[in-house]
Amino acid sequence: MSAVRRVAEVDPTSAAAVRALAEAATAADGREPLSEQFVINLNGRARPRVAHLLAEEDGAVVGYAQRDRDAAELAVHPDHRGRGVGAALLEGLLGIGPTLDVWAHGDLPAAAALAASHGLTRTRVLLQMRRTGGALPELVVPEGITIRPFVVGQDEDEFLRVNNAAFDWHPEQGGWTTAQVTEREGESWFDPAGFLLAEDEQGTLLGYHWTKVHHETDPVMGEVYVLGVDPAAHGRGLGRVLTLAGLHHLAERGLDTVLLYVESDNAPAVRVYEKLGFVVHTSDVMYHRG
Repeated sequence: MSAVRRVAEVDPTSAAAVRALAEAATAADGREPLSEQFVINLNGRARPRVAHLLAEEDGAVVGYAQRDRDAAELAVHPDHRGRGVGAALLEGLLGIGPTLDVWAHGDLPAAAALAASHGLTRTRVLLQMRRTGGALPELVVPEGITIRPFVVGQDEDEFLRVNNAAFDWHPEQGGWTTAQVTEREGESWFDPAGFLLAEDEQGTLLGYHWTKVHHETDPVMGEVYVLGVDPAAHGRGLGRVLTLAGLHHLAERGLDTVLLYVESDNAPAVRVYEKLGFVVHTSDVMYHRG
């Protein structure tokens, strides 16, 4: 029988065990169980309103859950499924606070059953779309607009201004801080050359396309990591221009496959991506209670 232990920060040995568990779950399910921010939260220090739950059996980590404010994710090692580990972790998450949003990556039947058994309902669907091969439309930058790469130590404040205006409605991407940008600048995948900014003639930032390269995948894939346009600059076609700028950048890097994430109910964005050759690859589901 596994025991669930709650900690404010994860020691290096346990963090390594969680990463190994996540790799095993990825191999079994075809989807990574933990998203980027939750992996970052594993890195060695306590963070306000972040709780970690470790399910352990005979000294080994067999399950893991994390709650960051009201959002949570969990994973159970494939060899220990069907034994109540997932239920124990979910109950531990609910015990921290009655309102909870749990992401299930891959929309797997077991996750749906676990959520339903604990009174959680499906509230959001995030599509992963992919584009492989094929010629890209020509990139035509409107007159008066310049697209240039991000400069570390110079552009953080303007990026945050535009990002937080563009995503003021979004629970994960909105409300970013300098610390969140700095954390990503320290990641091994960060490349300012692939972080593209669109400015007007006065040097005011209008929008951006932050790309990412997944060197760990086979084949290596690119990603439309985040793309945002200042609401004051809407209606000028900058979303499509920035999308193409990033796709051309990734193509020049020799990346044949590009992925992105988009809310399933964002029909205009889905249509734009479909016209550029993206198709739905898989989906993530948020389950809510409270």
